[in-house]
Order: sequence, then C-alpha cells, then structure tokens
Amino acid sequence: MMLSPSLASQTHIRKITDCQRNGSAQDSDINWELIFWVDRKLPVWAIQVIVAIISFLETMLLMYLSYKGNIWEQIFHVSFLLEMINTVPFIITIFWPPIRNIFIPVFLNCWLAKCALENMINDVHRAIQRTNSAMFNQVLILICTLLCLVFTGTCGIQHLERAGKNLSLFNAFYFCIVTFSTVGFGDVTPRIWPSQLLVVIMICVALVVLPLQFEELIYLWMERQKSGGNYSRHRAQTEKHVVLCVSALKMDLLMDFLNEFYAHPRLQDYYVVILCPSEMDLQVGRVLQIPLWSQRVIYLQGSVLKDQDLMRAKMDDAEACFILSSRNDADRMAADHQTILRAWAVKDFAPNCPLYVQILKPENKFHVKFADHVVCEEEFKYAMLALNCVCPATSTLVTLLVHTSRGQEGQQSPEQWQRTYGCCSGNEVYHIRLCDSKFFGEYEGKSFTYASFHAHKKYGVCLIGIKREENKSILLNPGPRHIMAATNTCYYINITKEENSAFIFNQEERKGRPAAGGFYDGPSQLPVHSILASMGTVAIDLQSTSPPDLSKLAPPTVNGTGSRRPSIAPVLEIADSSSILPCDLLGDQSEDEASYADDKGHRLTEYVKGYPPNSPYIGSSPTLCHLLADKASFCCLRLDQGCGHNSFEDAKAYGFKNKLIIVSAETAGNGLYNFIVPLRAYYRPRRELNPIVLLLDNPPENHFLEAICCFPMVYYMAGAIDNLDSLLQCGILYADNLVVVDKESTMSAEEDYMADAKTIVNVQTMFRLFPSLSIITELTHPSNMRFMQFRAKDCYSLALSKLEKKERDRGSNLAFMFRLPFAAGRVFSISMLDTLLYQSFVKDYMILIARLLLGLDTTPGSGYLCAMKISEGDLWIRTYGRLFQKLCSSSAEVPIGIYRTEYHIFSTSEVELAGASVSVDDQGEEPRGEKGGEECRGVADHSDHPMPRKKSMQWARRLSKRSTRWHAAQATQPARDHDHRMAQQRLSFYRRSEREELSELVRNRMKHLGLPISEYDELKDQQNTLSYVLINPSPDTRLEINDIVYLIRPDPLAYVPDEPRVQSSSLRERFESSTDT
Repeated sequence: MMLSPSLASQTHIRKITDCQRNGSAQDSDINWELIFWVDRKLPVWAIQVIVAIISFLETMLLMYLSYKGNIWEQIFHVSFLLEMINTVPFIITIFWPPIRNIFIPVFLNCWLAKCALENMINDVHRAIQRTNSAMFNQVLILICTLLCLVFTGTCGIQHLERAGKNLSLFNAFYFCIVTFSTVGFGDVTPRIWPSQLLVVIMICVALVVLPLQFEELIYLWMERQKSGGNYSRHRAQTEKHVVLCVSALKMDLLMDFLNEFYAHPRLQDYYVVILCPSEMDLQVGRVLQIPLWSQRVIYLQGSVLKDQDLMRAKMDDAEACFILSSRNDADRMAADHQTILRAWAVKDFAPNCPLYVQILKPENKFHVKFADHVVCEEEFKYAMLALNCVCPATSTLVTLLVHTSRGQEGQQSPEQWQRTYGCCSGNEVYHIRLCDSKFFGEYEGKSFTYASFHAHKKYGVCLIGIKREENKSILLNPGPRHIMAATNTCYYINITKEENSAFIFNQEERKGRPAAGGFYDGPSQLPVHSILASMGTVAIDLQSTSPPDLSKLAPPTVNGTGSRRPSIAPVLEIADSSSILPCDLLGDQSEDEASYADDKGHRLTEYVKGYPPNSPYIGSSPTLCHLLADKASFCCLRLDQGCGHNSFEDAKAYGFKNKLIIVSAETAGNGLYNFIVPLRAYYRPRRELNPIVLLLDNPPENHFLEAICCFPMVYYMAGAIDNLDSLLQCGILYADNLVVVDKESTMSAEEDYMADAKTIVNVQTMFRLFPSLSIITELTHPSNMRFMQFRAKDCYSLALSKLEKKERDRGSNLAFMFRLPFAAGRVFSISMLDTLLYQSFVKDYMILIARLLLGLDTTPGSGYLCAMKISEGDLWIRTYGRLFQKLCSSSAEVPIGIYRTEYHIFSTSEVELAGASVSVDDQGEEPRGEKGGEECRGVADHSDHPMPRKKSMQWARRLSKRSTRWHAAQATQPARDHDHRMAQQRLSFYRRSEREELSELVRNRMKHLGLPISEYDELKDQQNTLSYVLINPSPDTRLEINDIVYLIRPDPLAYVPDEPRVQSSSLRERFESSTDT
C-alpha cells in the first residue's frame, strides 16, 4: 500500500521526535553513581594506599633532585600529573573515610609503566655500551604506545558503560581494536555520551602521537637501510662469510668480485659482507636487489677504522678480509695510505682473520707485509707490460689463467679461431699432491720433464711446477734433475682440476674390473680434452710409461721412398742433465762476447752479471741481471741531449743493433723499475737485449736515475706521445714496441669510462701515423678496449661486439676476450688482474706463480717464462705434441701455450675492399701467409659466417675487374654508371690523399729534425692480421709458421756446479765459462 507524500513526511517527523525523546531519556537514565563510585574492598584499598604513598614520595624526591629552577615545568609534566591523579586521592581517603570508594583511574598507570620501561632499556644499553639500539628503542616505544592506547580505551569504556549498556571487558577490548584499526564494524558501540566522549579523546590522542612515532621509526629505518644494519652474531657463528672493504664501490668492481668469488663450487654457501664508508651507489643497489645476490651479499655503511663497524661486520668471525685500494683516485699515494690504515685496523681488531690486501705503489708494500696475500698493482702492471715486448700477449696469457672460465666461450661462433681460443681460455692452474693424483702418481721416482711430457700426452694436462714438502717455495720447471716424490705438490694447467675430471670418475667406476683393452677401453669413455690428448701424432704407446724407442718416433716414409723425416729423441725417465742445456729449438745458444760495441764502433761497453746495487723502494725482490761494469753518468742517460761523454741527440745516432722498446709514462715512478728488470734478467742473451727508452712527461728524480744507471741501454727523454717531434726523436721509427702506460692524472673523470679518452685518441693517432708499430696500451676501464685501433664502418668489429653481448648474456666472466686488441695482447687493464687476489682465497699459490712467471720473484732452481718463434724450418715437427717432446728431450723446456697470428681481411667499406682487391687480381689468387701453399686462416666455416671471406674476396675481385675495364666500356655504359664510378674514384682519391697527407706530415718533421726520411718510407701496413693465445692446446694442434710458443725454461744456474757464494762484483768471472741462456 503506497503512502501519500504528506503522510510519509509526517511519519518521518514522528520517528525523529521519538529518537530525540529516547536520547533525552537515555541521558536521564545514566546512573552517575556507577561512574563515580566503586565497590572497593578494604584489603584492596590498603594495598593501593601503600603503593600510592610510596609512589608519591618517590615522585617528590625525584622532583626535588631534578629541580633546575623552573618549578612550573616540572609540575605540568605529564608524568607528574599522572602520578598526582593516581596517588593524591588515595592519600586523601586516609583522612576522609567516606570517599574510600570513589573511582580513581588507576589504569592510567600504564603510561607511567611505559616511561619506566623506556628508562630501564636506556640504562641497560648504557651499561652494556650498546650504541646501535635506536631502532630497537623506537620499535619498543611504538609498541608500548599502542598497548597503552588500547588498554586505556578498554578500561575507560568498560567503566563508563557500567552506567549504560554495561559492556563486558572483552567487548570493550574488541571495540578498541576495531576502532583503532579503522575497520569499524559497528556491532559494538558505546551507548552513553561519556564513553563516546572518551572515544573521541582517544582517537585525537592517537592521531597526534602515533604519526610522530611512525615518522621517527621510518626515519631510523631509512638510515638503517643506508648503513646496512648489522650482521648478527648468530649468523656469523653458524654461517661462513668474508668481508670486502673498499673506499667506494662501483658496479664493475662488485661484479668482478662476485663472479670470480662464487665461480668456485665450495664457496656457494659463503656470504659477502661489504663494508664501505660511502652510501650505496644506485647501480650497486639495483645489482644487490637481484635474487642471485640479495640473499648472499650484505652492504654495511661504515668505516674500517671504527671498532663498532668492524663489530657490525663480525670481522673477528670472518673467513677472510679483502681490502681493495681506490685506483681511480687522483692521489694514488693517499689511497695507499688509507689502505694501510685499514689493514692495520683489521689486524688489530681481528688478528686471526686472513688478510688479502691490494696496494697500488710498490714503495708502500712493506707496510702490509704481515698480510697473508698482497698484490701490488704497479709491480704486476709494469712486469706484464715488459714481458709483452719479448713474449707477445703475456698480459692476455696471465689474465686468462687467473680468470675462472668454463671454456665454453665462443663455442657457438662460426669461426674456428674463436672456438679454439674460447676452449683453451678455460685452462687454469690447479694443484694436487703426487701421492693422491691419478695424473702424476705413476711418475713417482721419474724426472720432472718425463712426468710433464707424458702427463700432457696421455691426459692433456700441462705440469708446470712442483713444491717440495720440506720447502715452501714453488719451483716452475725444476728441470730433469728433479725426481718426483710422493710428497711433492704438483701444479698443472688444465680445463678442470683432477678431482672433477670425467676421466677420474670413469676410472673409479671401472675400479675392480679387469682391463681387457689396455689402459683405456676406448676414447668414448674419456672427456673431450682427454680424447684430444689421446689422438696425437706423437708416436708413443699410451699403454706404456717406459721410454719409447726411436722406431716409434720415426714418421712413416714419404712418397713411398725409403727416406724419413727427422725423428725426435725420447724423453728419458732419468735424464742425464749434464748433457741438457737450455737452448732454442734448432739454434745455437752460445753466449756472445762479454763486451758490446755498436755498429759504428763509437764505444766499447763491458757487461757483467750481478744484482742491481740500488733499489728504488723497500721490498723489491733481488734479481740477477745484466749490468754495466761501471755505472753510467746521469747525463749519458738522456737520449736527446749530448754530453761530455757522447754527442748523440737521437736514437738514430746510437746505431742500436736491436729494435727499441719505448715506454710512455707520465712520471718515472718506482714501479717503472719493474719494467726494466725483467728485460735485463741474466737469462736473456746479451745479443737479444733491446734498448729501452723512457718517454716521460715529467723529468725523473735523481733517486730513480741512481737505480737505473747500472742497466745497459736504458735511456730517458722528456716528451709526450701527443708530440710528433718527441716520438721521432726517441726513435719510434726504430722501435719494435711502444708501451703506453695509463697516466695517473687522467685515471679519474667526472663521467665514468671517460678517463681513457686522451690515451685512446693519442694511440689512435699513432696507429694512423705508424701502422706497422706494435702499440701496447694500458687502459683504466677494460670496456674501452673496443675503441683501440678503431676503424669506422668495421663490420667485423660489429660482429665481435654482438658476440661479446651474447657471451655476457650467457654468464661469461670473459666476455671481452674476443676483442681483437685484447686477444692479441695489445691492450691491458690492471683491473683485469683483480681476480688474482680473489682467486688466491681458494688457490693460495696463484700470486706466487704469477710473480714467478712475470719475473717479479726469482727462486733458485725455478724456471722462467720465455718465447720461441716457429720458423719454416721447424714445421717438420708438425704438431704441438711432437714439439712438446722435442723441447723436453733436447732442452728440458716445458711449453704452456701458443701465440698464433693469422692473416685476415677486415672489410670496412666498399672503397677499401676495391683498393685491396687490386693486388689480388694482379696475382690471380687470394693472398697467402708466409707459410707456403697453405690457405690463409681467419674464417674457418665460410658457410656460416655472416661475412665469408671467400665471398668478400670474390666480390672485391669482380669490382676490381670492372674498374680495370672501365675505359673500354665507357662508350657503352649509361651515364648514371659513369657518374657512380667517378664518385667512387673521387672518394678513393680522397682517401689516398689523406694517407699521403699523414705521410707528408711525418716526413716534414723528420726533415726538420735532420732524420733520414727513407726509414719512414720502408714502413709497411701490417694490420690485416688477428692474433690470439692458445693455452695448453691439445697435442694434435698443428703448428703454423710464425707461431710463438710460450716456454717455461729451467733455471740456467741449476746446471752450474755448486760453488761458494760470491759477491755480485765477481759474478762475471763465475759465468765466463758458463753458457748464457
């Protein structure tokens, strides 16, 4: 039934009137006596009075003691008012008994209890000297505030509702929780206005108090996130962790450390705690949020010099501490001083924690001698750059050895050289005791050389050194005199360590079963590397470890005739070391005369062997070197200025027999001494010593000249590489290698990766002016190596860039390895050796082995790294395995790798291809290398490569033929073809003019300096090559002409009869009758 509008309005008004009447009735129905009076029993009253008196007296005493002249501030303090409200009424009831049952809000004491709890926590933290409890205190205050609000609301509403609906205590608690959580179901509500007023007051208090405390808590939480919090003591005692201490953490440094550290399987359960004084970088923060690292890496902001921060990192429980220097600082000496203080602080706080320290300057190294492992950056850098000049790509060889790799890089590439190079890059140095080894155990009691050769032939591993149990020194290639003992520790190069070898697993599975087919059941049961090792052409029976006879070494007859190729002598189990002298493969190694005269006979210089009398810094390892009998005067060390002893003013006037090595550096730092020593070591023949010219931006100090004046053919000159006159005067036309050292003043830049800009541009200029010069460059950032020897529109470089991105996506730690300058050893960054320090945590011998290879340390009886070039007359050896046998049997040398150079056509633009194809068409065949009729290497799989070399050459040949027939076909060609060819010729002429302009610039400067320009005319462009390093290749690897073999040659002093120790001045007489190597 529908009501009329007037009737509906009247009904609504009537309901409102009834509600108002009920409300007024509820107001009149409030029983105020239940609010103001309670039923308090006498014992309860007595207890409350006693507590009130004690609290009142305590409050008055504290008020008196804390009085500071302002009584009103203390009276109106919240805690004082609450104490008065809860104590004074009880005291009054003693004297006025009728009001003993009056209601007193005792539940407000919860706020006093909250304040007392806060004071107690602060006192406890102060007593235990805990300073990092602000976050805990704030969380405790917030929780107590919430509890007090809920408790006060619950008790107040329950008491007031006694005069109304009489809510239970649980319903009042339920109402408070629903209200403060802003849910508000509405099923339980206060019914009278006093309780409703209390709810309003409580909500207002919560809106004021809680936001302030939440703000404080959030601020502390954000600060805690910046500082990183703590690494708990419980975790430190139950988990393993290492601490990384740095001045400033960059993403590249972090990723290098994490990738290398976690590359080892047994370190997967370790945690990394980073202690850094600066705030976390945004890029680092994004990296640490990746799930792979977020559960393993903990970032703490703090200083190593503060014990509180070391305690936060639980340094005393750490497995190791890595202290890295900030190499990009403008003041590297100051960076070293900070590193030294950090090392001292860690040693003082946690003396039992192993220390791994990176230092920049060699003169600061002795301050951290106490550290378990120390890597001096400048020592390694200069020694590596020096060996690059005599053993090409030594920097690449060492870098690949100290990086952890799976050997899978480049396996998806269509080019054979990338697949082979990538596979060999997976070789690393491992160690095992001889008595525990399946690889070397059978060679106990046999010579080191015999064990090294047969282990490589049978298993594909290269034994490079040993360590005796009674001696802590590692010996690289101790030679045939050393007899392998069961307690020896063997150091070898292989794809994987012996414990993880599939060959060892197969042997364990076959243990107890008779071997029907000899030592191996078949090659299918071996890993790939062992299969390659067992397929060699070295004709020695794999089933026998006895010395083979010559008939097995002899190759088969050639063309059905009875003639045989030269055979290779066997490697004897116990060699007669008196008949073995270190020598080149087929060359005469007899020493030249003890005096040296230049071509023009200007002077006669006498050389001696001895230890350098002056070291520029403390802690340099003594090395026996070629020295001058009489120190050179400081004036004679200046290359571009004559003096009273000679009148030479440029490199041409000296008439050096050998090519120069030029080093361009900003200053003559003490580390530069380590560049000279390896090049003047006693084991390098005098006739092969290269003159060294130091091209310095700033003149050297006298103490440095005092250190180098005893070395022969070492000169310096003031100049810079961006000055053409300086380059010509220091003899760049007669140089074989130019080493460009990274300048300290340019190592830091406002924009990341721009620190190398000046170096790269200067090197590019020299690359254009002197295309045949071998330039070895040090860069600050490895990623900038893609700009070295830059060619615009270089399609091959673009293809390598794509390959690098693919390898990086696959998780490779060596994605940059396929860049041509790095593969050829033409570019180097010291940051690539950071992994040497990280790897020493698992392989504590790696730093010592690297120092021995680079010549930084010399141990009696330990060999040294050198190189040997394969000539056309050496190709009869055919394979690397036969070369291994030849070297071991004749000179006791152990090869460890090959530096291979291949001829390659780098197509950059159509015009360059057209220009290159002219010589191809004239010859009627493709260009070939120096190795006779063999086809040029460079692209192995022509069908799969995106730019097959064969197709490119065919296209270039067709283009050149068209250009040669252009005049004959000019009358019949359309006009547009004529214009197109004219444009091509004009562009080609422009490019030739640019090259001629550069040549003319050099010739003019040479004329101005009085230098013969014919020397520059003889320079040839030899840029169409690519080079790479093969570490421990398989025995079946074919040798190619111009291959350079890395050798570890035994110590020549090991073959000299033992004599009493003599001073360095008499060493020359000791070696007059010995053979120099």
